Amino acid sequence: MEVRTKTIAAMSVARVRHVGPYETVGPSFGRLFRWANAAGVAVGRVLTLSHDSPEAVPPEQLRSDACVELRGEAEPADGIVLDVIGAGRYAVYAYRGPYRGIAPTYRRLFEEWLPHSGEAVDNRPCMEVYRNTPLDTLEADLLTDLCVPLRAASDR
Repeated sequence: MEVRTKTIAAMSVARVRHVGPYETVGPSFGRLFRWANAAGVAVGRVLTLSHDSPEAVPPEQLRSDACVELRGEAEPADGIVLDVIGAGRYAVYAYRGPYRGIAPTYRRLFEEWLPHSGEAVDNRPCMEVYRNTPLDTLEADLLTDLCVPLRAASDR
């Protein structure tokens, strides 16, 4: 696996909490985009924060946040939280393919890459950054950065 480590800068986001299987987060993004369009909010990157391990938490209890990066001022709405994702180090793998392949790819990152990397996972959510959209991209060409939070060198 071609994994790079990088520091991702802090970013302001609007987020909607989703509880349930990770693959059912889609309607939360619909809610975010409807809110942003109605409020005239400028958005940047689209991402998901995944808080739980599917190996340790039942699917119906998995917590994730559908997020859009804010590119200006915004007012929160019912169920939409304005927040800041702090800067931090991540192992980043550029995944190409359908979203259903994200979970097995994460599993490979944790089982194959991480044990030999000399890195340690930090206590922050994993993050998927969607570089294009299924609205105008074939499934096979979807690009998603899978970001595993890493401890700072001084904390390892």
